[in-house]
Formats: sequence, C-alpha cells, structure tokens
Amino acid sequence: MADLLTLENLGNLLMLCFLQAVLGFDNLLYISIESQRAPVAQQKSVRYWGIIIAVALRVILLFVMIRLIDAMAEPFFIMNWEGVITGGVNFATLVFIIGGIFIMYTAVKEIGHMLTIEHLDTDIEGKGGKSAAKVVAMIVIMNLIFSFDSVLSALAITDVFPILATAIILSGLAMLVLADGVTRFLEQNRMYEVLGLFILLIVGVVLLGEAGQAAAHAMHDDSLALKVFGYEVIPMSKTTFYFSVLVLVAVEVIQSGYSRKLNAERRTASKH
Repeated sequence: MADLLTLENLGNLLMLCFLQAVLGFDNLLYISIESQRAPVAQQKSVRYWGIIIAVALRVILLFVMIRLIDAMAEPFFIMNWEGVITGGVNFATLVFIIGGIFIMYTAVKEIGHMLTIEHLDTDIEGKGGKSAAKVVAMIVIMNLIFSFDSVLSALAITDVFPILATAIILSGLAMLVLADGVTRFLEQNRMYEVLGLFILLIVGVVLLGEAGQAAAHAMHDDSLALKVFGYEVIPMSKTTFYFSVLVLVAVEVIQSGYSRKLNAERRTASKH
C-alpha cells in the first residue's frame, strides 16, 4: 500500500480524475437524455443503476485491457481496396465505428422526434417509450463505448491498476451526483436538449474519426491508418471538439436571451 502512495501516483491520480471529468462530459449528457426515455417514475433509479453497473464494468474492462492490450492492438483485417478504402481494422476500430454510428443515429432520431411531436406537454408526460431495463442496458453499453477512449488515454498515463480503478470510481461518483441535476436542467429548459443532441452528433463524428487511427496508433504504424477515397481519416482534436461545444452553447444562450427580449417587446406592443 505504501508503494502506491507516492508523489508520482498521486499526481497521476489527479491527472486521471481531470481526464475522466473532461472525457466524461459527453457520457453524462447521453445518460441524462437517454434516461428520459424510461417511465417517469423510474428515471432516477435508471440513472443510478445504469451508472453503477457501467462503472463496475468499466473497472473490469480496464483490468482486461491491461492484460490484453497487445492482443487487441493487432489488426485482424487489412483493407486494401486502392482508391476506395485502405487500412487496418482492430478491435478498437470496430468499437469506435459502431459506437459513432449508433450515437449519430440516436441523435438524429431524437431530433426528428422533436420535430414531429404536436404537443410538447403531452410528450413530456408521455415519456417512457422504452422499459427501464432497456434504458439501463443502453446506458451501460454506451458508457462502455465512451469509456474505451478514456481507458486507452488513461493507460497512456499509468498502468498501475489501483490508481486507474480509483480514478474511474471517483468519476462514477461524480456522475451519480451530477446526473439528476443535468436531467432536471434539460427537462426545465427543453431547448437545451436539442443542443445536447447536436453535441452528441458531434461526439459520433469524433468517435468515427478515432476509428481511423486506432490500428495505426496501437501498432505504431502509419500505414495502417484508414483512408477513404485516398483521404486519411483524421480524428478531431479534443481542443476542436470542446471549442465547437462552447460555440454551440454560446449561440444557444444568446439566441434564447434574444428570443425572450423579442417576446417581451411583442407583449408590450400588444398591450398598447
């Protein structure tokens, strides 16, 4: 135990907690939005158990990856369709592609649903198109997909399992504390739910970009990078992602404030 309490490990723990907090933002957003698809009376317990089960599985995933990281890094398929698609495909590539496509599909489907509903109040009261068990399962599955990137990033900092596991558990506790507040905010300010769905859409694009370099980074071989029609699939940097999110949030806040001002002026004008 004394060997773990070193300045280096404590510094790594702080860095990992910060990393989990940054990378966990999109995960928390997905949990808050997806939990609203469950029956209203069970939404809180859905978030609670979804996060707990997902964190437990994330620790298990970490334990497995530490031992199998080299085996999973090896590409099991090389695409060589010159001029169309080339590059290596390993386990991480598949995880990022499937996760990215599913998140984009979910975001587009929910945006389409918002555009087709006729009465918002009825939609709010009638939420619960999925069973609680199904929503918990979706939260757990997507949490594992989101965590794949963060686990790989964490392993780049340290391979000390107790330190990595502690950071994951602390991030899970933070999600438990914040999940209800984020969900309440989205319920009370439904315009921000649209914003959240567009952010998830960008997250899907980010995951697809990560897939392009997964095999190349794992094997330290640039020739394994995915190329589509001769163009290399390059992941979006985290700086670009968070800048895009900040711009979207700023636009939404300014637009909401301007809309309230216009509505107030119209009400004043109608009285006169």
